Amino acid sequence: MHSTVEYIHQHGQALRAEHTRCDKAGKLTATTKEILLKSGGMRLLQSQQNGGYEASPGDFFEWVRTVGRYNPSAGWVAGVVGIHPWQISLVDTQLQAEIYAQNPDTWIASPYAPQGRAVREGDGFQFSGRWQYSTGTDHCDWVVLGGMVVDKNGARSKPPEIRHFFLPRSDYEIIEGSWQVMGLSGTGSKDIQIDGAYVPAYRSVLHRGIMEGDYAERQHNNLYRLPFGCVFSGAIAAGTLGIAQGAIDQYRDYVETRVSMSGVAGKSDPRQLEALAEVEADLSAGVLHIDAMFDQWLIQLELGNPITKAQRMEFRRNQVRAVQRVLFGIDNLYARSGSSAIWTTKTLEHFWRDLRTAGTHICNTAETVYHAASSYSLGTEDAAVALY
Repeated sequence: MHSTVEYIHQHGQALRAEHTRCDKAGKLTATTKEILLKSGGMRLLQSQQNGGYEASPGDFFEWVRTVGRYNPSAGWVAGVVGIHPWQISLVDTQLQAEIYAQNPDTWIASPYAPQGRAVREGDGFQFSGRWQYSTGTDHCDWVVLGGMVVDKNGARSKPPEIRHFFLPRSDYEIIEGSWQVMGLSGTGSKDIQIDGAYVPAYRSVLHRGIMEGDYAERQHNNLYRLPFGCVFSGAIAAGTLGIAQGAIDQYRDYVETRVSMSGVAGKSDPRQLEALAEVEADLSAGVLHIDAMFDQWLIQLELGNPITKAQRMEFRRNQVRAVQRVLFGIDNLYARSGSSAIWTTKTLEHFWRDLRTAGTHICNTAETVYHAASSYSLGTEDAAVALY
């Protein structure tokens, strides 16, 4: 077990105590952020030259899952914000120095959806737009945002040129009151707005280049040759599965004392015991499946064999299936928990809302992934496959 994971277990009860407080604040509390910082987990995938561990994806995913087990919003922030140091290791070294030279614990927000518009100007871009879902943004000093390059009339090229743009906190606005949701309220995933910020060329990378590994060739560690789309999806899955483990923990506490109106003790009810065993088995299988694929890929890269598109598609298919099994397993478990489970005074429904909110993320949406994976394997590739 990595020391960052041990630290979270040691402070798990403190993290759990902040769960409701994060939701009420609409962002991570200062105590929660301090625990994440002191654990060092945000630096697990960060390059050593920038003060990071260069640890394995498995160590990172375990840290994210452990955080989410105790505090769902903190786990979600851990997964989303914690993946950005991996990408920063691929960009221009000047940009890396700007972000980390003064503070290796600098946090970077996102999102990558190409909702911005960039016009070329000199050796850079004039960049504007508004983005939703900037997870953990109140605690971040930089942001990476998706955008399309357009001409001065707003017309985009064919195919569109999609890029990621990196901006310091002084260049963008956080829109307060823009995060009103049923679950994961404590992530503070607010809107970001920019009105004509200048972004130098070295602070931008091509989206396709990141997805296809074009920026990984100069990397000394195979960690940075892994496919971005799968690493990011793996982080989202880790956050989701961590919340699921927390939901199971809450259920176990609840069922210890639950007695139905007909006098049946919960911990001797075969319907509840069956549902518990099933979802715990699905959760264990999902964790092992995702972690094992990355372990195998690192061995493959060490042998000099690149990750193929077919393997990327297989991972995404397996990853969303692992998440879906657990989502429906928790639904089934909670459906058998009786009406006492719906009370907002109990933590059962709190974890369920957080988990179901996590399940709506595009990386956890099964239908499009299943369609893309099957069409690719059958040789009927379409535009959807380009996403992976």
